[in-house]
Amino acid sequence: MKCGNISFAVHTIKNELEQPWQMQRVVKTSLALCGTVYIMIGLFGFLLFGNTIASDILSNFDSDLGIPYSSLFNDIVRVSYAAHIILVFPVIFHPLRLNLDGLVFHSAGPLASDNLRFALTTLGLLTVVLLGAIFVPSVWVAFEFTGATAGALLLFVFPASIALKDPYGIATKKDKVLSGSLIVIAVFSDLMAIYSNASSLF
Repeated sequence: MKCGNISFAVHTIKNELEQPWQMQRVVKTSLALCGTVYIMIGLFGFLLFGNTIASDILSNFDSDLGIPYSSLFNDIVRVSYAAHIILVFPVIFHPLRLNLDGLVFHSAGPLASDNLRFALTTLGLLTVVLLGAIFVPSVWVAFEFTGATAGALLLFVFPASIALKDPYGIATKKDKVLSGSLIVIAVFSDLMAIYSNASSLF
C-alpha cells in the first residue's frame, strides 16, 4: 500500500529532476526496491513469527520474541522505524504543502515566490502535525485512522475531484459520473473504516 500512497509525489519529484526523462527509471527502480523490501519483510516476518504474525508486522515487536537478544532486536526495529518516518516525512510534507496552498490560495502565484505564505502554510501544517503527535495517545491509533482514510483519499477521492472540476473541459459526462461514483464509494468505505476503528477503541 505504501508504494501506492507515495504515487502522488511522482510529479513533484519529476519537477525537481535535472533531466525529467529519467523519471521512468526512477519509478521502475523505486517499485523494484519497494517490491523487494515487501517480499523480504513478508518472508522473514513469517520465518520469525510463524502463524502468530499480526496483520501489522510492527505490532509483533512489542513483546518478547523468544530469541536471544530479543529486546535489542526490538529496539533496532523501533529505531529503524523512527528513521524511516524522519526520512519519509519531508517527501510527504512537500506535496501536502503544495496541494493545500493550491486548494486555499488557488488564484495566487506560485508558493515558492511568496515567502510569507510559504512560512504560514508550513507553520500551520507543522502545528497540526505536532498537536496530533502530542494529543493522540498511541501511534497505533494514528496509524489506524490515517490508514483508514489517507489511502482512499489520495488514490480515489482527490483524483476523482480533479476530474469533476475539469478546469480544461476535457472530461466527458461518463468520466464525471464515474468520478462522482468513485467519490461516493470511497467516502462510504472511509466512514465504515473510521467507525470500525472508533468502535474498537471504546
